Amino acid sequence: MNKVAFYTLGCKVNQYETEAMMEAFENAGYEIVDYDSYADIYIINTCTVTNMGDKKSRQIIRRAMEHNPDAVIAVVGCYSQVAPDEILNIPGVKLVVGTNERSRIVDLVEEAQKTDKKITVVGDIMEVKEFEDMSIRNYKSRSRAFIKIQEGCQQYCTYCIIPYARGPVRSRRLESILEEVKLLADAGYLEVVLTGIHVGSYGKDFGDISLIDVIEKVHEVEGIERIRLSSVEPMTFDDNFFARLPHLNKLCRHFHLSLQSGCDATLKRMNRKYTTQEYREVVNKLRHIYPDVGITTDLIVGFPGETDEEFEQTVKFIDEISFSGMHIFKFSPRKGTPAAKFKNQVDPKKKEERSKIISEIARKNKEKFMNRMIGKSFRILYEQQVDDSSKFYEGLTDNYIRVITESAYDIKGKIINTELKSVKDDVMVGVLEKI
Repeated sequence: MNKVAFYTLGCKVNQYETEAMMEAFENAGYEIVDYDSYADIYIINTCTVTNMGDKKSRQIIRRAMEHNPDAVIAVVGCYSQVAPDEILNIPGVKLVVGTNERSRIVDLVEEAQKTDKKITVVGDIMEVKEFEDMSIRNYKSRSRAFIKIQEGCQQYCTYCIIPYARGPVRSRRLESILEEVKLLADAGYLEVVLTGIHVGSYGKDFGDISLIDVIEKVHEVEGIERIRLSSVEPMTFDDNFFARLPHLNKLCRHFHLSLQSGCDATLKRMNRKYTTQEYREVVNKLRHIYPDVGITTDLIVGFPGETDEEFEQTVKFIDEISFSGMHIFKFSPRKGTPAAKFKNQVDPKKKEERSKIISEIARKNKEKFMNRMIGKSFRILYEQQVDDSSKFYEGLTDNYIRVITESAYDIKGKIINTELKSVKDDVMVGVLEKI
């Protein structure tokens, strides 16, 4: 039996696609093995968000050669899409596939095994108009499942390469989404996460359906208890969306609203499609509907031209919004994007200083948010034991707080009412109310 190993870099969408490729190989009779062991085939699903992502992808490709110099090495994903020739020149690489055609991965690998030639399957992603279905039937995790419902992005933020790597917006057919959700519900999954490259754009290519329609239909599926959204733009939440939100009690009270900067001048240079005032209004409306809502975000510090004044505006804004969690990135020029050529690049030392300032504000606000939850009761989906020998289990509240709770019973994969008692480091400690 041929052995195949996988390595995934980057986002949740990449993880979903890797899992779909794994399942395709398993269905074809292959054995999945750990990446750091001997295999006949190594598949690297790459990321190209930053130059560092490209470098990491190259390192992982070379690692496969060390395990088996005669293996078929297949490199797929975003880095493959934007730099196929660069990857083909790495010794040992036999097959390069971009961000389309991965549903054919088993056939393409078998074709590569039969020839001495290198194979490239990288077309013009801008010409691709159809969503490529890569559904998953058997997830490795047993509590929640990610479902890719959308592909591509047409926002063209000045720092981002992804529109060039993933192409235009393509939405998955609603029937296909619901078919996968029902299979997952039948398999015992309680939570689904709707994800995509720019999930808020869902339906833009169809014209007669949007993300809120999908949420409502998934909401009707019996057996699914919780629905989460991956990262969304603030302007996804229009009046229509807000009017329908209060009727969706399965939708988790957590929204990852991408921000990137708290200064309007910086947002404009980034080509973001909203102002800080519009962002604030969306947050206020969400908090009005869901008093204990978790609002998390991404922020870039040191974007080209970011003055001390602009940074101070960002500091003030994020402190005012008081996010329950933040991902902070120091701006890294990405070759091929407009921002890489912008003047007034910020000094690395200054980026580091700004990152530390924002990190401290983020830490305090997260702690403040968790402290507010002490004494409240939440339905928590317990995902796993903290470790094999302990009686402690960890899970997530619907508003995205990680909780550790002691239980004499196996509560993995169950949703149980839990009172939050205290904050411990980055998590909260809970006590089961009943089983």
